[in-house]
Amino acid sequence: MALNLIKLCVGCDSVEDLEEWIAFRLDERRRTGEPVEQYHTTRMMPTRGEEILGGGSLYWVIKGNVQCRQKLLEIRPFVDDEGISRCKLVLEPIVVRTDWQPRRAFQGWRYLKAEDAPADLGAGRAGLAEMPAKLRQELADLGLL
Repeated sequence: MALNLIKLCVGCDSVEDLEEWIAFRLDERRRTGEPVEQYHTTRMMPTRGEEILGGGSLYWVIKGNVQCRQKLLEIRPFVDDEGISRCKLVLEPIVVRTDWQPRRAFQGWRYLKAEDAPADLGAGRAGLAEMPAKLRQELADLGLL
């Protein structure tokens, strides 16, 4: 089983916000001639990278719930302009919606075992993804999602 990462999606109010941000950044990279890839920069390098790259994903916590994930394609260490070691988590730009799973706030990222990760929304539950974000949040707050 693959190992995953989980991280707060700071600045996004919904999965739709995240998808719009990804599309914007990819378009920006196309316009400037940069490689068209999506990545998230983080300070800490995952020590269990091989386990993660064996099919793992980055699960995003949005407004207190895990709501979606993106497949991790590569972990790329680098040193920034200030001499600080960082890494880029290169992600597939496709956002996969998941069952909502409540999560308390935390800093950085955490490992997430496959058995603890929420399931992807299947074809029979795709209607949940079409539901307005505010309604989904209210239902989640009531413990109905």
